[in-house]
Amino acid sequence: MEENQPNIQYAIPFFMVPNMETSLKFYTEGLGFKIVNTWTPRGKIEWCWLQREGGPLMLQEARISESKPFLSGDKPGAGVSIWFQCLDSLTLYHEFADKGIAVQEPFVGNSLWDVRVIDPDGYNLHFESPTDVPEETTYSEWLKDKPNL
Repeated sequence: MEENQPNIQYAIPFFMVPNMETSLKFYTEGLGFKIVNTWTPRGKIEWCWLQREGGPLMLQEARISESKPFLSGDKPGAGVSIWFQCLDSLTLYHEFADKGIAVQEPFVGNSLWDVRVIDPDGYNLHFESPTDVPEETTYSEWLKDKPNL
């Protein structure tokens, strides 16, 4: 390791999911992530590393039993949110909407366009990009002032 290099490079969100097939379809077909690595101990994907540009995440199918229905809360994604920092989250908004993903209307918070998607298991995914648009402006409000877009 070089002397001036940071030791910790990045964090990877790790989601336990009840149905890997459903989650993979959402992340790959819906959000455009690619499968980078997999673990298939019983002939099907039980763990995988997904990547979309600089945003990695990992999924693992939970082995759910009567005594352990979920890892925490009343469903897997309860209380979990991940923020992906992007160059242009509005482009992703249009891409996801065009694919039929239920994506919430973007708004500005903390000088960032916030595009929110909830995955099939309740995990909150935010794709954000910097903007100088006033705080709490919604995308539709902003478009009203941009007749050429």
